Amino acid sequence: MLCVAAFCFAANQRVINSAQPFVIEQIADLPVNDVGLVLGTSTYTRSGANNRLFNTRMWAAVNLYNLGKVRHILVSGANPDETYNEPRKMYRALVRNGVPEEAITMDFAGFRTLDSVVRAHEVFGQDSYTVISQKFHDYRAVYLARQKGLDVVAYAVPEEEPGQNFRTYAREFFARIRAVLDVHVLNARPRYLGEPVLIEIDG
Repeated sequence: MLCVAAFCFAANQRVINSAQPFVIEQIADLPVNDVGLVLGTSTYTRSGANNRLFNTRMWAAVNLYNLGKVRHILVSGANPDETYNEPRKMYRALVRNGVPEEAITMDFAGFRTLDSVVRAHEVFGQDSYTVISQKFHDYRAVYLARQKGLDVVAYAVPEEEPGQNFRTYAREFFARIRAVLDVHVLNARPRYLGEPVLIEIDG
């Protein structure tokens, strides 16, 4: 039992330590990348309230686009049925806030973070991009992407949702363990790839 616990904590620390130099909190310190990859989350919490994790990711993506830190936005998330469509919700939020439709591409097969970061490269052709999510999530996304040899950084979106902290961090703790196993044991691949999709960068 002690060995299992030690492995779990070591896996979490490995993910954080590996990714930390590439998770950036100040916009001014971010490099310019053609594409910003926004990782999906629900628009509402389990209680039915607006999800601030979603809202602040959208705010950050709009801000990075307006400041020229990214020139195109790839929104990636789950789309399991007609009632739940993360990419479509993100697309609509970005357009409402002034991002041109032609500057947004939707990835409907971002079932997991691993799927999103690998598909950004293998389907959408990006070797270097900026992940846009909260810091706790950025660590795992950057770890997975850089383990695949991608030149990825992440913007740590501020204002995490206080009411979700325990559930969110507990889930993330186990997700990081799965990420280490996916990379070093399972050699996990995205659930679905499909044909390449060209992202046309304005300018």
